[in-house]
Amino acid sequence: MTILRGVGGGPAVTSHFIDGGWTAPGGRTFPVRNPLDDGLVAEAAAGGREEAVAAVAAAAAAFPAWAAMAPGERQRLFLKAADIVDRRHEELVELMAIEGGASRAFSAFQIHLSSAMLRQAAGWGYLPAGDVLRSDIPGRIAMVTRKPLGVVAGFTPWNGAFYLAWRTFLLPMAFGNTTVIKPSELAPISAGLIHAEILEEAGFPAGTFNVVTHAPGEAAAIAEEFFESPAVRCINFTGSDRTARILGERAGRALKRMVLELGGFNPVLVLDDADVEEAVKAVTFGAFLHQGQVCMNSRKVYVARSLHDEFVDGLAERVQALKIGDPTDPEVIIGPLIDDRAVEQIDARVRDALDRGATLVTGGTADGRLYAPTILTHVPPDAICTTGADETFGPLLVVEPFDDAEAALRAAQDTRYGLSASIMTGDRARGLEMSQRFDTGIVHVNAPTMASEAALPVGGVKDSGWGRSGHYAIEDFTELRMTTVSGEPGRYPF
Repeated sequence: MTILRGVGGGPAVTSHFIDGGWTAPGGRTFPVRNPLDDGLVAEAAAGGREEAVAAVAAAAAAFPAWAAMAPGERQRLFLKAADIVDRRHEELVELMAIEGGASRAFSAFQIHLSSAMLRQAAGWGYLPAGDVLRSDIPGRIAMVTRKPLGVVAGFTPWNGAFYLAWRTFLLPMAFGNTTVIKPSELAPISAGLIHAEILEEAGFPAGTFNVVTHAPGEAAAIAEEFFESPAVRCINFTGSDRTARILGERAGRALKRMVLELGGFNPVLVLDDADVEEAVKAVTFGAFLHQGQVCMNSRKVYVARSLHDEFVDGLAERVQALKIGDPTDPEVIIGPLIDDRAVEQIDARVRDALDRGATLVTGGTADGRLYAPTILTHVPPDAICTTGADETFGPLLVVEPFDDAEAALRAAQDTRYGLSASIMTGDRARGLEMSQRFDTGIVHVNAPTMASEAALPVGGVKDSGWGRSGHYAIEDFTELRMTTVSGEPGRYPF
């Protein structure tokens, strides 16, 4: 992988990507480390306000030509980028393992979604550009057309870094905007720099895509430039609702548009007519993909009491068979958590539940940053991990029996989040009817809460954010212009 090749075979020193070139004006760097063993992956450029100013200026200068580019030309670039992603599959799997602790299964999942989204986005330039409206004024033609905003600044996360970064900048670019992104300092390569390398190879014009990286604790200066620069018309953020509240307040003062994809509690209902084996498979995948470090991971399962014991036994057996270890091993499913703080948080929530009387079905142990996938039952309602008041970001799942499906549906809604939910049932009509009463942006019937597809809109309600992915993002990354053309003399009151 070009971006990781250091001199003499040692760790590489990465640069910012600004105006089509690689540069690190300040010369400062910070270490990017493997979450498994803290091994040095690379030294990344530690940027700040100066680099953000240059990146925004480059994006603003590139905007007019990119916005005016024929959709077929943009399509060619997106399709070429998709081909590069497919070709570099094995390199990308390695990168996501050593920088983000992603298993081969999760990396392949991200690569597939990224390639598919690039191919989907290649056609979005041909979406209807507006409407012709009827006017009450004789001879008048009224049109509403969609126009790109300008520069969109994105914050990309460390979890699901490769795919979520594409989603952060590709959606606005597909509709004619140019972009600057600030990747998480925990995974700056997977969350932005590798994308710059791919887009550079694909031949994207200079300035259309820019990346500025920063050392831990130094994001504020870059963010301030995003909020203060009049060229930046929108902020696209994927991350925690805690950070989103801070950014939202700042955006409000600057009157900046924001698109937010935040956390979720993501309940699952297993109804009394569900196929238990299928429910076990779906919940295992939905809860423990990427060690539970994805916003759409399942956090709590409500199971009909008649199926509860069979479900828990089957779930425990399947989860205990998941191999834990070094994610570069193709057979490993559960890799390391991102850092020590993540391990401490998940372990504290498990201990809190156990101290309050919960039953440990499996897991609850750590080996360094490798935390065994954990299932708890009989969790009292005041335990932190089961209240739905705060997202538990790790391999912890709570299972609770129910006697009344309607009561379970109401209980599953008792959370400030509203991202994804799942219903497992043998009666698809029943599942569809119940799905319409979930207050979430996504509901899956007989599929995991993690059932993503590139073409489908992802987004939440309540504290899970606003805005949608897929071609529905045209609502977020364009603005409407109303134009009238009159052909007859006007009639005026004075």
